[in-house]
Formats: sequence, C-alpha cells, structure tokens
Amino acid sequence: MASIKNLKKDINYVLGDVIEYALDVSILKNAPEKGEAIIDEAIETFDTLVSKVNNSKVENKKAHFKAINLELEEKAKGLVEKINTL
Repeated sequence: MASIKNLKKDINYVLGDVIEYALDVSILKNAPEKGEAIIDEAIETFDTLVSKVNNSKVENKKAHFKAINLELEEKAKGLVEKINTL
C-alpha cells in the first residue's frame, strides 16, 4: 500500500465509476428506482470505507489497510453484479 491518500483516491474513483455505471444502465434499462438503490448502497459503502481508513486506533495498520482494499474490491464487484442484473 503506497499511502492512505492513494487508498482514499482508489475508493473514490472505484465507487465513483460504479455510480456512473449504475446511472447509465438504469437510464438505458428504464429502471431508475433500482439504479437509485444501488447508488445509495455505493454511497453507504464509500462512507463506511473512508471512516475505516480514518480510524487511527488500529494496531497493525498495514493489515488494516489491506483488509480495506480487499473489502473495496469485494463490494465493487458485488455492486457491478447487481447493476448487470438490472
């Protein structure tokens, strides 16, 4: 992990792309309600992950940040799968 700053950028970019993709697909499929639900879930995921990054009371920071990165990957994949099922 290069830095906390880069991890926050990764979270922002990945979930931003997921939100943009959800918007595009929900408009194309004429399902704005389902798209909004997925976007809300992506925003909640963003808030959760950033709060975990900002938690300074962690003993093993390297393992903590690796776990956050893995969680980001899992959540993003799950959100994209939900978008693809629209």
